[in-house]
Amino acid sequence: MNDIFYLAWRYISFNRFKTLTLVTCIALILFLPLALKMLLMKSEQQLMSRAVSTPLLLGARGNSLDLVMNSLYFADERPDSIKMQSVEDIYHSGMALPIPLYARFKSGDHPIVGTSLDYFDFRQLELSSGRLFAMLGECVIGAEVAERLGLSTGDKILSSPENLFDLAGVYPLKMTITGILKKSYSVDDKSVFVDLKTAWVIQGLGHGHQDVNTITDNETLLNRNKNSVTTSAKIKQYTEIDGNNLDSFHFHGNPSIYPLTAIIAVPTENKSATILRGRYLSSEQTEQLVRPQDVISDLLNTIFKMKSFIDAVVFIVALAMLLAICLVFSLSYRLRKNEINTIFHLGCSQGTVIQLIAAEISIILLFSAGLCALGLLALQHVQSGIVLRLFVS
Repeated sequence: MNDIFYLAWRYISFNRFKTLTLVTCIALILFLPLALKMLLMKSEQQLMSRAVSTPLLLGARGNSLDLVMNSLYFADERPDSIKMQSVEDIYHSGMALPIPLYARFKSGDHPIVGTSLDYFDFRQLELSSGRLFAMLGECVIGAEVAERLGLSTGDKILSSPENLFDLAGVYPLKMTITGILKKSYSVDDKSVFVDLKTAWVIQGLGHGHQDVNTITDNETLLNRNKNSVTTSAKIKQYTEIDGNNLDSFHFHGNPSIYPLTAIIAVPTENKSATILRGRYLSSEQTEQLVRPQDVISDLLNTIFKMKSFIDAVVFIVALAMLLAICLVFSLSYRLRKNEINTIFHLGCSQGTVIQLIAAEISIILLFSAGLCALGLLALQHVQSGIVLRLFVS
């Protein structure tokens, strides 16, 4: 038997190009459906783990999927805003801890998430360096943001304008990085976190400018009396917050009506969660309280219906490739007819020839399986990042 495998090995090693082609094709046939299944399972795990860990989510009444995707994964689909007053309502009810979210703006490709310090404890996020934000204009960035942009604590990061063609729009805000999070293999790795007030400054609800009492330029100063000072648009507005101009930043209007995209509600107990959900069941309510786990389960059911179709396509393609490989083997042995006749003339039986061919096929299949296993092993090490880019974000 060892002689059979030795002869088979010598043959396939001599025909390297044909062997490499067959090994690659068979490895791909094995790899593609297994890799797809692995990525779908990992995406399901990541989607569900984040949804399950988020008990309740309060947002504007409407598309619950947009609300969940924006609030949990900071997707581009932005739901209608709710008021800051809703945070106070949940807090004073004593039934849940409210964690506000305002995920509207971006810094390049990275979402800027306005929230409170409770968010980091809730998501169990830890710092690799620096500290959490403590004042207006400070931010904490995810590990992937730091890696991609080459940033460290003390550096600056700039918010992106929502509309480049809006001439009356808000100036980009330059924020100071006070901390970098440890890698969590979630969407938090590619996010920029700021205080809610900083997010409102980015929107233009708050701003800072030079002291109006010190203005002497007649083109900037329009009117001054005992009660008020009126200035023109030429007044210098600050696009960076530091110790020198922090006191000049202020907000206009009632903070209780300032916008949020969602509120994570962490109930104190199951009974509280049930009572709290009941308060938002009325059709007259402008807000909805959803369980992200239910929303993501419905989404995954849709995805796995599509997976059945993809599996069928992969199966048909794999079957076509297998038939092509069988054709290659058949043509190969037709071309080796003289070689096989020589083996017969040397005294080998038909069974020996069959064993020789079977040995060649076995070696090729073994190498194909090994190549497929290496590919799956490599995919296992990077699947979290792939899922984060393709399925989650």
